[in-house]
Amino acid sequence: MQAIEIKTTDDGGQLQLTQRPKPEPEPHQVLIEVYAAGVNRPDIMQRQGVYPPPPGASDIPGLEVAGVIVAVGNQVNQWQPGDTVCALVTGGGYAEYCVASAALCLPVPEGLSLIEAAALPETFFTVWSNVFDRGQLQPGESLLVHGGASGIGTTAIQLANAFGATVYVTAGSEEKCQFCEQLDAASAINYKQQDFVTEIDRLTHKKGVNIVLDMIAGPYFPKNLKILAEEGRLLQIAIQQGAKSEINLWTVMCKRLLITGSTLRARSDEFKAEIARKLKERVWPLLESATVKPVIYKVLPLEQAELAHQIILQSQHIGKIVLRVKT
Repeated sequence: MQAIEIKTTDDGGQLQLTQRPKPEPEPHQVLIEVYAAGVNRPDIMQRQGVYPPPPGASDIPGLEVAGVIVAVGNQVNQWQPGDTVCALVTGGGYAEYCVASAALCLPVPEGLSLIEAAALPETFFTVWSNVFDRGQLQPGESLLVHGGASGIGTTAIQLANAFGATVYVTAGSEEKCQFCEQLDAASAINYKQQDFVTEIDRLTHKKGVNIVLDMIAGPYFPKNLKILAEEGRLLQIAIQQGAKSEINLWTVMCKRLLITGSTLRARSDEFKAEIARKLKERVWPLLESATVKPVIYKVLPLEQAELAHQIILQSQHIGKIVLRVKT
């Protein structure tokens, strides 16, 4: 099969198209003929050598795919060859064939294409696990999402709105801010022109927000603590501007704050299968009714994976980038 592999170089990993053996499914897995694969920032982190695949995972990048099942392991009974699915995987997505845990496959929502379905698993699993499971977002609460125009951001805006929350976001351009507000963000803050602490104080009448979903870290950390309301929750899902920062424990104590963080890739199939069950029950109907939809910025052929990564690194995109593997 054709696949994209990471070739280690002195100045960082490079992506190159290569030939690899077609993988074989283990007893609990299915083999998917990949029609499309989502591109995510963790793929770039793997390429940079800071987010290696967990033991046993493919070294081929790609954490989400959509396609047709062509073979199943001997312990799989919920899927059969010919089923059309999207799946969260621990690696191997940038290829013509990819194995996936049967428990982490979901049916393609009615009305969505395989391209659209490939943009679902990584962001929807991440947002649900953090905002709803760990963060326990409730109807009537408020959520601030940093990077509102990203794949995570556009997903979080829509899901939080669908479940009755008020959503604020930060973004780096007027175009991105306008797009987020069109997705029903209550307000979008251009962090290049405005101080988000001042703006959140103004928007909430200094009450603060109940949850902050942050992928920036570094200098954002103390600011996030300032704008959290009493009993607020800070959800850390990435550290794009650094893993270290100062913490004012007095603020944490006085406001009774909860600070939590997580990564998804290395978690067990059992943990992720529970998220899949909740998504199918509570979110897939929203996708099928078009209440929520994946936001796709650009679709590129598999051999242009390098360009896809460059677009993400330049941070000019809104939503997801998807690789078309099969037409």
